[in-house]
Amino acid sequence: MDTRPTIALQLYTLRDLTAKDMAGTLRHVAEIGYEGVEPAGYGDLDAARIKPLLDELSLKVVGNHTGFGALRDNLQGVIDDNKLLGNTHIVCPSIPGDQRQSADGYKQFAQTLNEFGTKLKEAGMTLCYHNHAFEFEDRFDGQYGLDILYENSDPQLVQAEIDTYWVQKGRVEPASYIRKYAGRAPLIHVKDMANDGKESFAEVGAGTLPWPEIFEAAEAGGARAYIVEQDVCPGDPLDSVRLSLENLKKMGKL
Repeated sequence: MDTRPTIALQLYTLRDLTAKDMAGTLRHVAEIGYEGVEPAGYGDLDAARIKPLLDELSLKVVGNHTGFGALRDNLQGVIDDNKLLGNTHIVCPSIPGDQRQSADGYKQFAQTLNEFGTKLKEAGMTLCYHNHAFEFEDRFDGQYGLDILYENSDPQLVQAEIDTYWVQKGRVEPASYIRKYAGRAPLIHVKDMANDGKESFAEVGAGTLPWPEIFEAAEAGGARAYIVEQDVCPGDPLDSVRLSLENLKKMGKL
């Protein structure tokens, strides 16, 4: 049985294209050679109209970024859409700003995620939380906000989507952080950091992150998907996501 992580694309990278033409953009993603996608919204379509396209293109939904408001206000709708898409991993992309101010805020947010995670688990789904750099910059008694969040949430209900660029930006070594949450990090955002003095976003393999160590840690910890994301691309985003995939192939990941 092939247990290697699926290579997917976070569609936020192509947000300007999906807003106008989700169908055409998905065709480009499949032609480039990606095996899966992670939506962050459905562009100019909806889940029902995306599903047959995904099937036609043999693209798997490996995760779905779903805003906190939708999780809070329309969780059943989120569940229904993701059942339709065949997706089992729902990702909360960020903590509300007003809960970042204290350790108690992070603890309260962790309990809220437990509640969402309980309902999602009952539906056969898993909730993950996606980090940025600020959860490492928010420290309370020397402890990272992100660690407070994970310590105060149930690993069976709240798992991690670890974003390698943002961990590095938070001045933490990505491979060591992935090892810390071995068994709890099914999704890894593979995102590189340019050696340009500005820590710009870079195509995977074109920057400074130590990919062999990251991949070893992720796979030892049971990662199910490597999800390419590049928040800002220097030119055509399709060129950037193509280069990232070519480099992943050279590194033996596809």
